[in-house]
Amino acid sequence: MVPPMRPALPVLLLLALSAPAHAVMRGKVASDPNGVRSAAVRVESSRGELCSGAVIAPDLVLTAAHCVTEAAAYRVVAVDRGFRPTAVRATAVATHPAFVPGTTPRTQPGVDLAILRLGAPLGPDFRPLDPRGATTVGPGEAVAIAGFGLSDGRGTRSARTLRQANLLALGTLQVANQVMVVVDGERLAERPGAGACRGDSGGPVFRGGGAGGYQLLGIISWSSGAMNADRSACGGITAVTPVAEHASWIARRSTELRRLGPGQLVLPAAGTGAVTDWAAR
Repeated sequence: MVPPMRPALPVLLLLALSAPAHAVMRGKVASDPNGVRSAAVRVESSRGELCSGAVIAPDLVLTAAHCVTEAAAYRVVAVDRGFRPTAVRATAVATHPAFVPGTTPRTQPGVDLAILRLGAPLGPDFRPLDPRGATTVGPGEAVAIAGFGLSDGRGTRSARTLRQANLLALGTLQVANQVMVVVDGERLAERPGAGACRGDSGGPVFRGGGAGGYQLLGIISWSSGAMNADRSACGGITAVTPVAEHASWIARRSTELRRLGPGQLVLPAAGTGAVTDWAAR
């Protein structure tokens, strides 16, 4: 188990400037057709909200629960090996039973995870990440993040492009719940650096690559601004929901999502841990 991080005063102050990690600041555009492009997707709602997600099966995407709480239709947009976007409708969702709707990600007392079932499987251009292979991350370990959000925390034009960045794990932080904290390894959240921004919620936190593939470590939940910067919600710390301790729930709910028949509706609604089918929406 990762030892808890003792937050210094600067980290506590950063929390006041936190917000959902709704692109990757100071990251690089993902351009390798064999890279993280094969496992990271956009999650879009019919009400204009944007998040990111991690492919965990050809027809399943793991994302942040706070990304799918609206009464809206959702779709997943993936980019193929030629970086051409393709959209697939989401037909069902399962949120973690501990998730509490109506709270901000930072004040979320539960677990900010959800699984989307797609109306059709993604093709052979995509390589799902296996949550069963997730491990805990200790302080000082290198990780990477990927997402489709803003690159500078301002405006919206930089969104919807997949970016990735290498970060450093500091340990875990107990806020309303326990999250893993990752930061720019050079700036350490004291000055604006690499990290998640608006639109990155739900994106994968991972390590590895190449012939060995990627190992999924967590899902981006929220981000904060750096200490020595203008008021911002980006460029400081990135808070991550670890996947390892929830692997059994992910496996069980994934099986249940696949058992839903066309047009089937299972209540209660998303946000209480139930499986909700959107096929009729």
